[in-house]
Amino acid sequence: MFYHIKELQYEANPSCPDPAFANKMQEILGGQYGEISVMMQYLFQGFNGRSEKKYRDLCLDIGTEEIGHVEILATLIARLLEGASVAEQEAAYLGNPVLAAVMGGMNPQHVIVSGLGAMPVDSMGNKWSADYIGASGNLLADFRANLMAESQGRLQAVRLYELSDDPGVKDTLSFLIARDTGHQNQWMAAISELEEREGDIVVPTTFPRHLEKQAVSYDFYNLSRGDASKNGRWATGPSMDGRGENHYVEQPGPFAGKPKLPPAPPNVHDTPKFAGYHQPSAGSMIDPMF
Repeated sequence: MFYHIKELQYEANPSCPDPAFANKMQEILGGQYGEISVMMQYLFQGFNGRSEKKYRDLCLDIGTEEIGHVEILATLIARLLEGASVAEQEAAYLGNPVLAAVMGGMNPQHVIVSGLGAMPVDSMGNKWSADYIGASGNLLADFRANLMAESQGRLQAVRLYELSDDPGVKDTLSFLIARDTGHQNQWMAAISELEEREGDIVVPTTFPRHLEKQAVSYDFYNLSRGDASKNGRWATGPSMDGRGENHYVEQPGPFAGKPKLPPAPPNVHDTPKFAGYHQPSAGSMIDPMF
């Protein structure tokens, strides 16, 4: 059961209308790494949780907070859109406020579709998609995806913070950026705990290692021009899982020969003969397709 209270988790009060910036803010609401995505991702991971209760509760706690962040951003966007049809725009663009707003960088759907409200779309107007979320049922894989989503989301929020001159907008973004800091730390803590519990970092941890081709498990292949990559931690030394030694392969080669496919069966390229079809006689003007 979800219970809504009327107060926002944090203020969402821009200093003045800015339809163009409202459109930019749509990215961290309805974009691939926006608040709608992480909200849905964490909630579905929690709904589907079958492991320890604390991990299910972790997903549901953070996912429910993200519902509040969706509301904060929706409110902020709506307030940024208020007053879009100002007198100066009317005078500048022949008294057409919608045209003025569009030419000023506003998403026209904010006027035509949502009535100066936020929408579940990104900054380009692409509708939010459930394809953005991941809920695999594997905690380690999912929590790493969560960390990546929080990293990308915080990056975009910071970029928007730097693009804004509005103290109210910057204040709201500062709060959301801080919560992203907390969430990154929380997902990293959960990841570390799972890795320690499982005794492995490779997902899935349950697959028997002897069933994989272990001779190539820790090879790094130099498959682009140059060899600068050999200087990385990933190319030499002990592997991150502690179970092997990284091996830099300067000139990797194929393990198999050229594929040879058997010839196609006879008549496979012939025109299919459908029931009731009759080949026209020589010189006939009838199209054989009809």
